[in-house]
Amino acid sequence: MQAWIEKHAFEGLKDTIVGYSSLSILYDPVTILRKQKLKSTAYEFVKSILESSFSASLELKSDNGSEIHLPVCYDEMFAPDLASIAASKNFDREDVINIHLSRVYRVYMMGFLPGFAYMGDVDERIQLPRKDKPENVTAGSVGIANAQTGIYPLDSPGGWQIIGRTPVKLFNPQAIQPVKLKSGQFIRFHRISTAEFEEISISQMF
Repeated sequence: MQAWIEKHAFEGLKDTIVGYSSLSILYDPVTILRKQKLKSTAYEFVKSILESSFSASLELKSDNGSEIHLPVCYDEMFAPDLASIAASKNFDREDVINIHLSRVYRVYMMGFLPGFAYMGDVDERIQLPRKDKPENVTAGSVGIANAQTGIYPLDSPGGWQIIGRTPVKLFNPQAIQPVKLKSGQFIRFHRISTAEFEEISISQMF
């Protein structure tokens, strides 16, 4: 997405918002009309740029197609819903963990909270819907909601089924790049122990 913006940016472009199957372009029509000296509307100008850009694209590529490895601890203290998921699916805890670890997940979109990545697709064998009522969720918690998996970047109310936690900070407003993940990236989780979780958490404090 960043590459697209840099290549096709125009005066008046304000922002781009990526969804699962949509791209919203926010622009300032007054700036466009003043700078471009148009004979048509600002909308027609933006539309023509988008259509020509799409037609010129020979193939779809992700700007951020690299694979990111994230550590996750699935120990009981970090996974309040893991046992209930296992019971409902007639698995044991290790089965659910191994199934969750078996896939590489794509970040389809960002939203809900700064740094919250909607990733998929979760194996059908461990899919469960959101909870009926939201609960307080700790930052770093890894959850499942139907075919999606995601990580809460901040302490927040949430309704996803929590199966583990990562010690990696996904949102840091003081950092040069506040949000760690981006749409288009591929995420592979790897399992760590509670001791490793604490070690990584401490290392990020300095």
